[in-house]
Amino acid sequence: MSVLQTDITFIPGIGPKRAEILNKEIDVFTLNDLLRWYPYRYIDRSRIYYIHEIDNSLAYIQLKGQIKSFETFGEGRRKRLVAHFTDGTGFVDLVWFQGIKFVENKYKVNQEYIVFGKPNLFNGKWNIAHPEVDPFLTETDRPDGFMPMYTTTEKMKSRYLNSKALHKIIEGAFGMLKGKLPESLSKDVIKDANLITIYDAVESIHFPTTVAKLQEAEYRLKFEELFYIQLNILRYTAYRKDKLKGFIFNKVGDNLNRFYKKHLPFSLTNAQKRVIREIRKDTASGKQMNRLLQGDVGSGKTLVAMMCILIALDNGFQTCVMAPTEILASQHYETFSSMLSEMNIRVELLTGSTKKREREDIHSGLESGQIDILIGTHALIEDVVQFNNLGFVVIDEQHRFGVAQRAKLWTKNNQPPHVLVMTATPIPRTLAMTVYGDLDVSVIDELPPGRKPVQTVHRYDKKRGELYMFIRNQIKLGRQVYIVYPLIEESETLDLKNLEDGFVHIQEAFPEFTVDKMHGRMKPSEKEDVMQRFAKGETQIMVSTTVIEVGVNVPNATVMVIESAQRFGLSQLHQLRGRVGRGADQSYCVLLTPYELSSDTRKRIEIMTESNDGFLIAEADLKLRGPGDLEGTQQSGIPFNLRIADIVKDNDILYKAREIAEKLIEEDPNLEHPNHAVLKKQLSILSGNRYDWSRIS
Repeated sequence: MSVLQTDITFIPGIGPKRAEILNKEIDVFTLNDLLRWYPYRYIDRSRIYYIHEIDNSLAYIQLKGQIKSFETFGEGRRKRLVAHFTDGTGFVDLVWFQGIKFVENKYKVNQEYIVFGKPNLFNGKWNIAHPEVDPFLTETDRPDGFMPMYTTTEKMKSRYLNSKALHKIIEGAFGMLKGKLPESLSKDVIKDANLITIYDAVESIHFPTTVAKLQEAEYRLKFEELFYIQLNILRYTAYRKDKLKGFIFNKVGDNLNRFYKKHLPFSLTNAQKRVIREIRKDTASGKQMNRLLQGDVGSGKTLVAMMCILIALDNGFQTCVMAPTEILASQHYETFSSMLSEMNIRVELLTGSTKKREREDIHSGLESGQIDILIGTHALIEDVVQFNNLGFVVIDEQHRFGVAQRAKLWTKNNQPPHVLVMTATPIPRTLAMTVYGDLDVSVIDELPPGRKPVQTVHRYDKKRGELYMFIRNQIKLGRQVYIVYPLIEESETLDLKNLEDGFVHIQEAFPEFTVDKMHGRMKPSEKEDVMQRFAKGETQIMVSTTVIEVGVNVPNATVMVIESAQRFGLSQLHQLRGRVGRGADQSYCVLLTPYELSSDTRKRIEIMTESNDGFLIAEADLKLRGPGDLEGTQQSGIPFNLRIADIVKDNDILYKAREIAEKLIEEDPNLEHPNHAVLKKQLSILSGNRYDWSRIS
């Protein structure tokens, strides 16, 4: 067993009780885990400040001076000891609430000390609570280099496992390595990326002596994390492309030609034509296609999917379209049925609420090959649903489906069908490379002719009069309005009350119009009814939570009012805005907020009012929030935890890691070369030997 697998119980300074806390609080179980618990920042201990330099921008400071006097305040448990400390440029109070006796005995007045801690301003005076105090005799006593700061929890601190204690434990643990650490990358990768050894990197990340050494260590460790993510993805992509044969669609026949000449609702944009060509090339290649189609709301993804489905039908295959909700599945069914109504193509809908009798008809129609296109929810992946010859699958809004669910579609024929995954959530390139790196990506980056970009404005919630006049005028022109309230799960009951109050308020403000409401706690059939009434134009105003976020298409709805817009992330605001602007009329999105906003929130609102570009918004969202919050990243993509790398900030390193991983997989796709044994071993340690679904899409 490698020394790295040593249980932390046996590391000097830990023992069973502390080990239990480290297990529970920060997931540290072995020596390796401990060494990979990296500092989040460093403090330069070589710099000594003067008291007159202290200001709010300094998180920690180091001072040199003398204690002039001690004073105690309060009684019993409220007792505190204050030492008045000076360096000749001013005074600062050193404060202790615990260990007072010990401090009084240890530190003397009029002696030179080095003091280190966090300055706080209280009643106009600077103080440092529980500082580190060391005697200063000569220049050699002065601390040097960088002091690492580690993330710790309240529970750890209550057991005296603060950042300083953790650093001391890591120092002892590092000594167990005896100058050796097994290399975790192969020699060719280290050379190509110009990296320092893993031993030097781990040493310099915990005990840096210069800025240059710290930077080299960070680069090495960030590169390694991102490299293994890329290697994992590319290895499976290579496996899929090599091993998995795909059905060959070698002709474009009557179905597509007839639809294109006679039934196309509007001419295709250049972007749509380009994507159809890419899919056409994939499906004719003999390899199984796995493609991600990104396009903003309203860019015409469904039409592209339909035309590719027609190519599959021309080649004698059945197809299916899987959507995350019944509302969306029904909408796709209506779109397909009406656009293909004059063609000899049988389209059916299968959802959880399909009646037993219809269900049986659908099952037999699929098995006999009479049904050409089946549209539905995850009911499609049930074992009883058997196709005669399934060759092409479209999955809409892919992050709503677990990867294992999608895998079931592979078993519906003797070899996997082609898969087209569609999403209206624009995914920045850095994230797409990391999360969906095994999918080929197509992008529709043009709006169809006649569509006007949605106008977005920011208004304060205290000034509703003008907004209500504007809404009234829009409805008089025959338009419809969404008013969306936030629903955050932690405060769901409170938010539902806000929605109920808002609903009553809107009814009172617009007595002449029909107002409906919708939220996630309603039964699917109730939601369906509300949505149908709105789609038919029977309701003028829909008061709702974000359940209307994905895919619902009401071309006549031209106004989207988002209440408490400060509580939404950028991507969610952009998704909600996409519910309007579906028709040819000018549409509007109004972001309502209170006056007091944080600078981050202001930035979000400004980005929304200035841009309709989903990719630009997704990039900005990633920068403001980091990748952790993006829907779907956990379940579908990043297979290993990122402890030090940041997909957004380190995208230069990510591209370098991708480039080196691509070259390596091209030369040695199965990592069989003796030099690459270390990579194979490391990949299996990182993935915990679990089955990797990423090759499914």
